[in-house]
Amino acid sequence: MRYYVTLLICITSFVSHNAFSQGSPDYKGGFKIQFDEEQPEKFLRIISWAQVQMNYQDDVPENVSQTNFLLRRARLLFIGQISNDFTIVSHIGLNNLSSQNMNPVGIGDEAQVFLHDAWVQYNLGEKLTLGGGLHYFNGISRLNNQSTLNMLTLDNNRSSWSTLGLSDQFARHIGVFAKGEFGNFQYQVAVNNAISNGLDNRLPAKNQSTYTGLANLGSADALYNYAGYFTYHLFENESNYLPYKVGSYLGGKKVLTLGTGFFAHPNGSSIQSQNGVVGEDVMLYAFDVFYDAPLGSTNAALTAYAVFQNNDYGENYLFGPYGTGSMFYGHTGLVIPSQNQALKFQPYLSYGVQSFDATDDNQTTLGIGANAYFSGHNSKLTLEYKSQSFGTINQKTVSLQAMIYL
Repeated sequence: MRYYVTLLICITSFVSHNAFSQGSPDYKGGFKIQFDEEQPEKFLRIISWAQVQMNYQDDVPENVSQTNFLLRRARLLFIGQISNDFTIVSHIGLNNLSSQNMNPVGIGDEAQVFLHDAWVQYNLGEKLTLGGGLHYFNGISRLNNQSTLNMLTLDNNRSSWSTLGLSDQFARHIGVFAKGEFGNFQYQVAVNNAISNGLDNRLPAKNQSTYTGLANLGSADALYNYAGYFTYHLFENESNYLPYKVGSYLGGKKVLTLGTGFFAHPNGSSIQSQNGVVGEDVMLYAFDVFYDAPLGSTNAALTAYAVFQNNDYGENYLFGPYGTGSMFYGHTGLVIPSQNQALKFQPYLSYGVQSFDATDDNQTTLGIGANAYFSGHNSKLTLEYKSQSFGTINQKTVSLQAMIYL
């Protein structure tokens, strides 16, 4: 019996996606293969999840359906070790599979299964872990390190994945990282290589930069970027064993976390000058606060998050959700009091505003939604209305998402 107790403790302390953090009365640590009954540190942990959506958009061309189905995510995550001294993490999956990018025989370039994460880490103690590979130890903010298993809102604030596709592969860089904690203080820092064929493949223009420094200047000047995220925990400490930050504990913990982070890419962008194409430094930084706590004794809970972020991608940079300027974003949700441990309801509200140097127009997002939890984050439905406005564009979307993870 003591072996099973030790195993449960090991799971709880090692993995941030544990039963405690997910608020589930049923989930007991998930599927874990133990290689040696007498040595619980030898294990392979497997997590699987899927998110399926039905979406309605009000403003589409006449020949386009206003409703559609979407496989938003389907993933497999593997965590393995044969000693407490070192760990390997692998993560595969796909995103955004729809009728528009499916393939008749499941091959091709569109929305197929690919490698999200693959890193090794050497655990030298609580104060220091070193690792490297294709990793998710990002800088800037909590939302740039957001787990997709336990978000409060339907999805992450898109602009907060601030380097996705510009310098990385789907919010992951190839590089080396260090992490650790000193009491209530936690840190993670990384040195990475930038992707050479990012989404922004525009030609540099006069007075407007593009994220093409590596392509135009070469790896000698623009290959490396640097990231860090630092947190201080006023109540309970959160797990930093994995980089994936929890979106809502549903009252399972009492946390108040203050954070700050940065991302720096010397010569990450380029611009056309009188002397030809020259580099522009990219520098992003943010300050954020996260609060999650139970309310009373009837299973109620409050979750709240706010972030201010300053973005410098280069002179007058503007590309999709990215732009030189500043951003404020926040969301809050309330788990409604109930005596039912299994079934929980959580209405929420989100709002964001982003300004850009390249235009006088601000981009605003407003989300109103609710989560219905049948077994914490392991089984939930989310209904959300979102309005996004930028200049003359005002897109309204209603989404219903079903999610299960094991």
